[in-house]
Amino acid sequence: MIAQPEFLPMTVAEAERLGIDRFDIVLITGDAYVDHPSFGTALLGRTLWDAGYSVGVIAQPNWRDDADFRRLGTPRLFFSVSAGNVDSLVNAFTPNLKRRSSDVYSPGGQLLRPDRATLVYTDRVHALFPATPVVIGGIEASLRRFAHYDYWSDLVRQSILADAPADLLVFGMGERQVITIADRLAAGEAAGSLTDIPGTAHRLDLKTWRSMDHAGYVVLPGYAEVKEDRYAYARAFAQHYREQDPLRGRPVAQPHPKTVIIQNPPAMPLSGPELDHIYELPYARRAHPSYTEPIPALEPVRFSVVSHRGCFGSCSFCALTHHQGRIIQSRSVDSIVREVERMAAMPEFTGVVQDVGGPTANMYAIHCGRWETAGTCPDRRCIDCPTLDRSHAEQLRLLRRLQEIPGVKRVFIASGIRYDLIPPEDREYLARVCEDHVSGHLKVAPEHVSPRVSACMGKPPREIFDAFRERFEVLQEGKKKRQYLVPYFMSGHPGCRITDMVELAEYVRDTDLYTEQVQDFTPTPMSISTTIYHTGLDPFTLKEVYVPKGREKRVQRALMHYRDPENYALVCEGLRAAGREDLIGNAWRCLVPARRGAVSPARRKGRRP
Repeated sequence: MIAQPEFLPMTVAEAERLGIDRFDIVLITGDAYVDHPSFGTALLGRTLWDAGYSVGVIAQPNWRDDADFRRLGTPRLFFSVSAGNVDSLVNAFTPNLKRRSSDVYSPGGQLLRPDRATLVYTDRVHALFPATPVVIGGIEASLRRFAHYDYWSDLVRQSILADAPADLLVFGMGERQVITIADRLAAGEAAGSLTDIPGTAHRLDLKTWRSMDHAGYVVLPGYAEVKEDRYAYARAFAQHYREQDPLRGRPVAQPHPKTVIIQNPPAMPLSGPELDHIYELPYARRAHPSYTEPIPALEPVRFSVVSHRGCFGSCSFCALTHHQGRIIQSRSVDSIVREVERMAAMPEFTGVVQDVGGPTANMYAIHCGRWETAGTCPDRRCIDCPTLDRSHAEQLRLLRRLQEIPGVKRVFIASGIRYDLIPPEDREYLARVCEDHVSGHLKVAPEHVSPRVSACMGKPPREIFDAFRERFEVLQEGKKKRQYLVPYFMSGHPGCRITDMVELAEYVRDTDLYTEQVQDFTPTPMSISTTIYHTGLDPFTLKEVYVPKGREKRVQRALMHYRDPENYALVCEGLRAAGREDLIGNAWRCLVPARRGAVSPARRKGRRP
C-alpha cells in the first residue's frame, strides 16, 4: 500500500513519482481540487486511498474536447463523477435566474464548470471509456435521484440516473458506499451486480421490473404521472421522504419511460470513531500546487473544523434530510483537538479557528437513544421531541479544550446556532458563546415571523425568537463593545403573501435588526418547499398552499430591504397591494417616505443603519 501523498495526483507525472502506473479509481469533479475535508473530492479520495486504493483527480475538465478526460488513462475499477460541492445550476445562477459572473470553487473565480455538470461529464466519460464503470454522486446527483422539479427549466425532469449513462448513483455522504463499490469490483464482481448497496440507486430494465414481485418496495407514481399530475408529484415526494432513514427505510422504486429507478435504503451513518479517522487523514488544507490563482471558497473554511454531521431541524426549504439525514454523528473531543493542533502548526495559521460546527453548530453531541436501534421517529420531528437530550455541555467542553491549545487565540462558531435548541434555563451556553466564540455578530436563522409562513417553513414561532433575542440583549448590558444578532430572513417562500412580508418589515423596523442576510427562496431539488412551489400543495396533507411567483417575489424581497432607496417603487407597490398605505409617509412608523429621495423616517429617527 502506497502511503498517503501530500496531494492526490492530478497528472501522470505525479503518479509515476508515487510508483503508480495505473490508477484504481479516477475522481472527476466540477470543483478545483482543494485538499481540505470540507471538499468532497478530497474527503472521498483520501478515504479511498486509506482503504488501499490509488486515486487520481481530474478537476474541472474541459468538456468541449477529450484531452482532459484521457489525462489519467483508464482506471482499473471505476470513474467517479461529481458536479462538485454545490449543484452546478445553483452555483451558476442567482435565485432570479441571472447567471453569476464568477465561481468561488474555481481558480480566480473563473467559469470553468458546465451547467448540469454531472450529465455532461458522465456522457463524455462513457463515450470515451464504454467498458469502465461510472459511479455518479455528490449533492447534484444525490438530490436528483428521483423525478424532480427543475427550477431552471421550469420542468419536471427524470431522475438523473435515467438520463446519465452511469452504472450507480451514490446518495448521501458516500464513504461507506464508495469503499464497498471498490471492494466488490476489486473482488471481480460486475458493476451490474452491485444492486444491493445501501446508499445507492441503480436502474432496472422495465421487463425485469414487470416480471418481479414488488413486495417490500415502496412504488412511487411514475415519471409520466408526476410530470403531468401535481397531486401525484406531491404524493411521490411524501412517499420517498418517509423512507430516508437508514434503519427503517425501505427500497423505493419509480418507473420511468425506459427504465425503473431503484433507491436502496440510506447507508448507515459513520460511527464517531469512523468520523474521527477520516477527518484526521493528512489533508494539506491547501489547493493543489498546480493552481496559480487562489480558490475563493477555500479561504473562509481553511482553518475550520467539521465537528459533526446530520441535522434534525427539518426546515422545509432544506434538503439535508435527503443527504446527510436526521441522525447526528459527532466526532470525539480528542479527535477535534488533534486536528486543531495540526492546524496550529501550519505556517499560515494566524491563531483563529474560523468555525467549529456542522449544518447547525449546536447540534454537536446531541443524541437520542432510539437512533442506533430504531432510527428516527416516523411520526414526529426530532426538534419538537421533549425526550431529546438538548445538553450543550459536551460542546462547551470541546470549545474549552480548543481554547487551551498553544497558538490558538480565538475559536469561532461561524456556522450559526439553532436558538430553539437552547433550553431557557441554560444560561451558561449563550453567555459562553457570546463571550468567547462570536466576534461582533451572532448568526441565527428565524427566517420569518408570520405564524403561517414560519409553520410552512418548519421554523419555530416568533415568540421563541423573541425570547431568545431578549436573553441575548440582557447579555449585552454593561458591555463596552456590544454584539449584534444577524438574523437570516427569507422572502418569496411558499405560503408567504405580501401582507406577511409587510409584517416582517415592521418587525425589523421595531426591533432594529440588521437585514443584510436576506435570501430569496430558490426551489432546489428534493426539498419540501420546492415540492410546494411546484405543486401548490403540502405534500403530506395535499392541502392547497399559496405560492408567490414572478413580480411578487421581487416585491417581497424589496420589502425586506425597504431602507434601500433603489427599492422605493417596489416597496410602495407592495404596501399598496397589502392595503398598508399608512406605512408610506413621514411619521416615525412609516417604512418609506411620502416621496422618492426624501430621508426615510427610520433614518430621521436616528436608528442604527
